Amino acid sequence: MADPQRARKLADRIKEIIARRLDKGIRDPRLGFVTITDVRVTGDLQHASVFFTVYGSDQEREDSAAALKSATGMLRTEVGRNITSRLTPTLEFIPDAIPENANLIESLLAQARAKDAEVSSLAAQAEYAGDEDPYIKPHDDDFDEAEESDEDDEDGATDDGDEPPAR
Repeated sequence: MADPQRARKLADRIKEIIARRLDKGIRDPRLGFVTITDVRVTGDLQHASVFFTVYGSDQEREDSAAALKSATGMLRTEVGRNITSRLTPTLEFIPDAIPENANLIESLLAQARAKDAEVSSLAAQAEYAGDEDPYIKPHDDDFDEAEESDEDDEDGATDDGDEPPAR
């Protein structure tokens, strides 16, 4: 098994070689606007999975996938000429799901924005369940009576004529 860093470098090199070759052009009219998004190489450097996206309709995606499949041998030869490895890895072209995932994320964000707008409109119309200030505050009358009873307790005299409490 090769060093993971070496596998990463080889994958980057393969991605660059294939992208450059696709930029030069392949004589296949089915090939559309293809972008190589990622390349992953197995640990033994024998197999490379090439992920790609195609700008266009579903039909153009299918046509481009067929064109890449038919050009696999030529692209593998090009990779073999440009890498410094004893064996040339086999190439497998896999359509990348990035556009579909991006559309899904966009729809989820739109749903979240709609829910946020709904909640904010409900919050603007909401009223308090009880008082606006739910904390209990002593009334001024109760506070004055409490001060008077505290003063009586300090003197030791009580209203009912009993002895003062022991401290």
